[in-house]
Amino acid sequence: MDTREKMESRLRRKKRIRKKISGTTVKPRLCVFKSLKNMYAQIIDDSTGRVVAGVSTLTGEVKGGIKYGGNVGSAKKVGEAIAKKALDLGIKEIVFDRNGFKYHGRVKALAEGAREGGLIF
Repeated sequence: MDTREKMESRLRRKKRIRKKISGTTVKPRLCVFKSLKNMYAQIIDDSTGRVVAGVSTLTGEVKGGIKYGGNVGSAKKVGEAIAKKALDLGIKEIVFDRNGFKYHGRVKALAEGAREGGLIF
């Protein structure tokens, strides 16, 4: 399976997932994206179509505490940081959107970090 086929498979999975879940004002969606070098997490309110909060391994509060952005430890820190931002905004419950990625490794670590940070999903 080459890179293009892999990406197309992920996008098919993403479409299938997004048919079933969406974020509301009360319970927004936590969307995860991973590249080879970094992790990104956004809290999205689909009813208004806007991003409420976003954190990645490139943002200041996370970048200072990590050595490399593409590993499990940094993904967990991103999860904790997004949970802190969400709680500051008064968001306690979210819907988790793994964005077509398998729920293991860095995606799982980000989710566990968010749960440890106080988010419920």
